[in-house]
Amino acid sequence: MGRRLEHGPLEVVAVSAHRNRVDDISTLVASMMREVPDFPEPGIQFKDLTPLLADADGLCAVTDALAATAAGADLIAGLDARGFLLGAAVATRLGTGVLAVRKGGKLPPPVHSATYQLEYGTATLEIPAEGIDIAGRNVVIIDDVLATGGTLAAAAKLLTEGGARITGAAVVLELTALGGREAVAPLPVSSLHRV
Repeated sequence: MGRRLEHGPLEVVAVSAHRNRVDDISTLVASMMREVPDFPEPGIQFKDLTPLLADADGLCAVTDALAATAAGADLIAGLDARGFLLGAAVATRLGTGVLAVRKGGKLPPPVHSATYQLEYGTATLEIPAEGIDIAGRNVVIIDDVLATGGTLAAAAKLLTEGGARITGAAVVLELTALGGREAVAPLPVSSLHRV
């Protein structure tokens, strides 16, 4: 996790500093996340990241942390819809482009699409089939929340079928009880805060 340094004792310092940054960003996310009971349906405790994204310092800290996990990517894929905001911010920080992975029916044809299962039906993700060449590119997928992993898995499949090399995914919040990390394995996933 920390960057490796040539001088033995300094390596420990680098790893410790990395852990402190991870702890700090996790604390920041937790402190600025709003919990909304019974949304979108009774019994659900919705985790709203809107206050974090609307705060200049919060957005900057989250962007920096996500960009650190995406270093080496030459294209960022932001997932519809909050992943667009985060993906664009990370791409700007890294000096790369951003590809908006859209929900079905939002892009003009031709498109590449992947359909995936939801608890209550199916959904589709799309990317342009023309105008953007992703073959051979190192792509990191960015989204706000990892829950069951369906959206992230579908995006990874879609991008891989287009010839991209998915080097990882990064999210602000991971809902660990929903098993998303296991659903997308072996794709490496970095999360800034886990609940």
